[in-house]
Amino acid sequence: MPEISLRSHVLERHLITSAIPYINGIKHLGNLVGSQLPADLYARYLRARGHEVLFLCATDEHGTPAELAAAKAGKPVDQYCAEMHAIQSEIAKGFQLSFDHFGRSSSPQNHALTQHFAGKLDAANLIDEVVEKQVYSHADGRFLPDRYIEGTCPNCGYDKARGDQCENCTKQLDPTDLIEPRSAISGSTDLEVRQTKHLYLKQSVLKDQLDAWIDSKTDWPILTTSIAKKWLHDGDGLRDRGITRDLDWGIPVKKGTQDWPGMEGKVFYVWFDAPIEYIACASEWAEANGLEPSEWERWWRTDKGAEDVRYTQFMGKDNVPFHTLSFPATLLGSGEPWKMVDHLKSFNYLNYDGGQFSTSQGRGIFMDQALDILPADYWRWWLLSHAPENSDAEFTWENFQTSVNKDLADVLGNFVSRITKFCSAKFGDQVPAGGHYGPTELDLLNRLDESLTRYQDNMSAMEVRKSAQELRAIWASGNEYLQTVAPWTVFKTDPETAAMQTRLGLNLALLFGVLSSPFVPEASEKILNCLGHPAAPWPNKCEDFLINLTAGEAFEVPEVLFAKITDEDCARYSEQFSGKRN
Repeated sequence: MPEISLRSHVLERHLITSAIPYINGIKHLGNLVGSQLPADLYARYLRARGHEVLFLCATDEHGTPAELAAAKAGKPVDQYCAEMHAIQSEIAKGFQLSFDHFGRSSSPQNHALTQHFAGKLDAANLIDEVVEKQVYSHADGRFLPDRYIEGTCPNCGYDKARGDQCENCTKQLDPTDLIEPRSAISGSTDLEVRQTKHLYLKQSVLKDQLDAWIDSKTDWPILTTSIAKKWLHDGDGLRDRGITRDLDWGIPVKKGTQDWPGMEGKVFYVWFDAPIEYIACASEWAEANGLEPSEWERWWRTDKGAEDVRYTQFMGKDNVPFHTLSFPATLLGSGEPWKMVDHLKSFNYLNYDGGQFSTSQGRGIFMDQALDILPADYWRWWLLSHAPENSDAEFTWENFQTSVNKDLADVLGNFVSRITKFCSAKFGDQVPAGGHYGPTELDLLNRLDESLTRYQDNMSAMEVRKSAQELRAIWASGNEYLQTVAPWTVFKTDPETAAMQTRLGLNLALLFGVLSSPFVPEASEKILNCLGHPAAPWPNKCEDFLINLTAGEAFEVPEVLFAKITDEDCARYSEQFSGKRN
């Protein structure tokens, strides 16, 4: 990845967006680690380094999933969406996700922008009006959107392929391609193909432009570019994409502010309007904070200040085609100077105990349930340190228990507890004076600076697992130092040297608190508060940082930062989450 100049402290502007979650229910941990959580990690890190960050996310509120979920809940769809947005927002806060704004794709801003883009694309001759055949379900009394028709994929034989795309092989499909199609709503096979008219975005016209643009992204993950290239070149290549649907709930089809003859009663397809919400969300943020429109435009319009913005997107691999092709086609096709994504960080799937997490099937651990049983930091650490970057990952309760106990409790928590309790017992609740560094301390400082450089490089490159490994190694260095010098033994014969070792240990705890803040923000805050430096800065050089706590400063011994997960806990959680969520 290109150097981001963090070590030289050239301050930059970073726009970060996470794939926006569907409104139809609370998301599971696989959704969390596939977009929102690593995006938060990166945003927190960049802010800690002093960069200007705008971190945006929202709820994706249109389409059949919202209508069906509202009907199941017995509520009007607009009321259901408002309530679920509030719930998802609270859960995001519970996981310490530091969004600058958590918006809604049903916002007036997204209505206006989506209609604006449609008008611009039509003016550029990139919209076709197509009379097409669409599946109508007699049992459901409605046209079925592509994703609500299921059947067997003609490409790979997967028997739960959807009418828009096969989740198994990712091939783009039409409902009529499916073998033995059925309604995903009712299961009915009493389907009829009827004529209806829809708008299509002529993506194929932009194929070469999109291909060249993707080729220019030499630092993108292989996962991202391989999926994009597959959609561009497999079979007949990039196909034009329908951008309207026969639904009641959604953004009405218009050309800017003008009606669109023949499109009465139709709405824009959710995958057309959802990515546009990234831009609309910035407008919502500006309005919510009483800012002028120029404040959000400087993040999104290259003619209004966004030329120096670095834009990074985070998402699961199933969202890659829409973000590498359809949304860029919308921006490019508009002919307007919109900021295009610079880096797209994609993730594989997190599986649950031998199978897949599934919102529709209620399988796995959901975000609200996770927070009910353990603090957010436990989940943040495990998910990020096991992020499915290069391949799918699997959650098991045994692995979760081992990681939490060994990494958080035995390494980070143990070090902070050990050094503060020892100091309190031997020197009182103040940082002790006396002593000078010896060869062991100087060697530690050199190794810490090397580790800090690797940690920062990995964080800058969004290498999530490698960052976690390096951070854990930094924590471990503190325990290794205490074991090597054994201040509790030195104290008996040389209390002044023991004081120096203890003072350095307290400063190491402060260092760990700062460096850990992107991963485990709650524990980080507790450490920094107990040591009396809640706003301690990010270190430039460890030798300079490790004198922040000076002799005579007061501190508190913190409560246990991480309680261990017992075998009994593990067995209980495994049983609790073995079935299907109601």
